[in-house]
Parts: sequence; C-alpha cells; structure tokens
Amino acid sequence: MKFRKLGHSGLSVSSIGLGCMGMSEFYGPRQEEESVAVIHRALDLGINFLDTADAYGRGHNEQLVGTAIKGRRSQVVLATKFGNVRDAEGRFVGVNGRPEYVRQACDASLKRLAVEFIDLYYQHRVDRSIPIEETVGAMSRLIEAGKVRYLGLSEAAPATLRRAHGTHPITALQTEYSLWSRDPEDELLPTCRELGITFVAYSPLGRGFLTGRLKRYEDLAPDDWRRNMPRFLGENFGKNLELVRHIEELAAKKQCLPSQLALAWVLTQDEGIVPIPGTTKQSHLEENLAALDLTFTREELEHINELAPKGVAAGERYPEMGMKVVNG
Repeated sequence: MKFRKLGHSGLSVSSIGLGCMGMSEFYGPRQEEESVAVIHRALDLGINFLDTADAYGRGHNEQLVGTAIKGRRSQVVLATKFGNVRDAEGRFVGVNGRPEYVRQACDASLKRLAVEFIDLYYQHRVDRSIPIEETVGAMSRLIEAGKVRYLGLSEAAPATLRRAHGTHPITALQTEYSLWSRDPEDELLPTCRELGITFVAYSPLGRGFLTGRLKRYEDLAPDDWRRNMPRFLGENFGKNLELVRHIEELAAKKQCLPSQLALAWVLTQDEGIVPIPGTTKQSHLEENLAALDLTFTREELEHINELAPKGVAAGERYPEMGMKVVNG
C-alpha cells in the first residue's frame, strides 16, 4: 500500500480510501455480510482510511462500520460527518451547524460506531445560518474533550475554509472531484495546497458512471438514488456516455479498466489528494487498488485533459436542492 499525509495531523492514510455510504443506501439494497467482508478485505490490503457519516442510512452506516472494525480499531483512520439532518422517513430536512447540535451529533456517532474517539470529524455541509467560526469552535472543543482528533469540512467554499482554518486547523476538505467534476481545480485545490489541507475526493468514479458498467438508464435499480441525479437523466445520460467511451478507449490502450484510469488520474493531480471510491464488492475494491500502479506520460495527461475538460459533464452534480448546499 502507498500512503499520503493527512494534512498537518502527522497521520498517514492509504492513498486510496474506502467510502462506505453505498453499503447502507442510495445504490440498491443492503448486503450487510458482504459489506463487512469488503471492509475486512480493505483492511487486509492495507486500506486504513474509512469514510462514513451519520446521515448514511440514518445511522446504519456508522453501526455497520463500527461492527466491521471491532477488534481492528488500531488499523483504521476513521472519518465520519455530521450536519445533514434527515427525518424519520429519511427525507433531507436541512443542515445544522449549531454548537449544541455538534456535541449531540458527535456523542451519537461515537455510540453507533462503538469507539472512544473519531480520527477525523467533518461538518458534512456548511450551515449558512451559523457563522463557521461558531461551528468549528464547537468542533474544536470535541478535541479538547478527547472525542475527536482532527477536523474537516465537506463541500465548503474557499473563503469558508480559510475562516474555519483561522478558528482551528482544518486537516481535510472533502468535495466531489473526478474527470467529470473538475471545478475544485479553480480555487479549492489551490487553497488546500496553500494551507496544507488534504483534499479528500469523493465520487472519484462519478458515482459509478465512469467505470463504464452503466450503459442504459435502465441498468440502475428501481430504488437507485442515481435515477434522480441530473447527469443520469434523459439526454444527459447519452451525452455523458460519450465521455465514458473516450475513457474506455484510453483505458484499452493502457491495458487497464476505465475505473482504474479515472482513479489514477485523480491521484496524479496532486500528492495532497486522497480519493475515497465506494464499493460493495471485493472484486471492485481490488480493481480500484490496482490504480496505484498506473502512471501517465505528459502526452497522455494532455490527451485526457482534451477529452475531459472542466465542464465536460452534461447536467449538474445534484438536483436543485442538493446544489443549494454545496460550496457553502
């Protein structure tokens, strides 16, 4: 396994982490035994960076991860998040960054995870009604209490990130980044580089689209969350398949899988980036790790940039409501 530094924390994390969200919902029915087996296989292969959140499965994902790492806690850099609030039916009802909620959410996560501390605690989305200094101040007190080791933000704008970092050092920023989501290159990545903050790239495979395994909208299960995502709808699906075809052609020349090429591209962009692809299959996990061995020539990278420039994807990353709470 190859490793990368996690901000200024002194911790090293596997160059590819494991996003656990899809093990609980969004991408089809749960398969708990297989999901636990995937986490165990990840640990066996040297992946030590696991990502979850209290919103995933309304707490189920934290419980699942907690079960999987029982007896192996020392092998894990454990990251979870708070702030995305959902009701009993699972509907998203808003973002909460109030100091009192920060404490409550952390205690609830610790209980579900069955751990004494969280290595990296993110605010999942920025609460625009609360000054970021107040939220991060409350998060820093969790460190003083020994409940959390390091702090992170997710989907925060550059100015917000600077204000937060001025309140207490921010170790990681988590935001979507891939061959079809390159907006962070404008300001976020340079800001992270300047401040020494690790950029954790979620959905580095475009929620599975960039793997080439999806050929038709109907390939998505009836309850698959992606059926509501703009890039998977109508004409956008067909337009985005063109990008995938280019990736497949490049991958064939490199004698690798499209998913491996897409992941290797993310890894190549900066040593301060750690992608966290999710999967519920051990075979896909092993395929993803093979991306660590891929390298590109300057000409190959230039060619990829020509085929997948910023803004290449048809459709927004999220539906309208989801877009309102990103880049906060």
